[in-house]
Amino acid sequence: MEMQAVMKTAAAPGAELVRLPVRHPGPGEALIEVRAASVCGTDYHVYSWDDWAAQRVHPPRVMGHETAGVVVEIGPGVHGVAVGDHVSVETHITCGHCHSCRTGQGHICEHVEILGVDHDGSFADYLLMPAQNLWKNPKEMPFEVASAQEPLGNAVHTVFAGEITGKSVLVTGLGSIGLFSVGVARAAGAGQIIATEVSDYRRALGRTMGADLLLDPTKDDVVQAVRDATDGGVEVVLEMSGHPQAIRDAIRSCRMGARVSMLGLPVQDVTLELSEQVIMRGLTLQGITGRRMFDTWYKTRALLASGRLDIAPLITHRFALSDYDEAMRVLHGGQCGKVVLLPQGL
Repeated sequence: MEMQAVMKTAAAPGAELVRLPVRHPGPGEALIEVRAASVCGTDYHVYSWDDWAAQRVHPPRVMGHETAGVVVEIGPGVHGVAVGDHVSVETHITCGHCHSCRTGQGHICEHVEILGVDHDGSFADYLLMPAQNLWKNPKEMPFEVASAQEPLGNAVHTVFAGEITGKSVLVTGLGSIGLFSVGVARAAGAGQIIATEVSDYRRALGRTMGADLLLDPTKDDVVQAVRDATDGGVEVVLEMSGHPQAIRDAIRSCRMGARVSMLGLPVQDVTLELSEQVIMRGLTLQGITGRRMFDTWYKTRALLASGRLDIAPLITHRFALSDYDEAMRVLHGGQCGKVVLLPQGL
């Protein structure tokens, strides 16, 4: 049996749609028929072959990691999932033996392999995974929503990295995880939520998700506007942009003792005024990566089941797997929310 897959075949921009044999699961593994694979900024890094991708990815590699589908075959020794289960995928494949793994911090495993980067990914008809990485979903959950639980978990991890209920919040950057963060913060009972984003389209989605004030950093004085709106500054920053100036503005927009949780990845060094802006003001800067395995998944499930969080409005574009080039173009253009590939057809 063969499958189609989007593969990074060479150390150069672009990708190819190829046909590959479908591998059967070995011990501890499960084979998933992929029903939805949402597209992430990391996928675009690999597709465009930027400096990060050139240093990290070793072609040939099937791309993609945000996934939902149906288990169609299991290998020996698999427990907890069965053929026919609807599942999402935790995309960090951990070693289980390093200090981080052995102290309950598998999300920062020292030897982690990431789906679609170090391990063949989910832009394909089928995906073979360690069964322990699968997350069972209710069968009534749409596959498109289920596939987005992985990045939604990043937002949940970031929002809940400190106190949030009743706190004033600034979200910098409304990519999909920034947009999820607005919704999660609103569902968690945050106070005033302010968001910054250069795209008019995404600012409108931010309003849909519950932001009270939307700012365009190319036109607005972010620091002054935030301070004016909050009577002195926000108590929590959720930094999702990775943009050096956005990071500096966010720190200046805080009140004394604020929390700054940083998930966005800068592509260049960032200079900060540590003495006056961070240390003397008692700020807490947190580096956030991925999701806590599997604590964050339980929180994400509870938020979705509560009815207080609806991410369906953020799924704005759907493409057949063969239209991956167009999906990447739309993602890069910024006039979108979550872009999803549907290997089994539209």
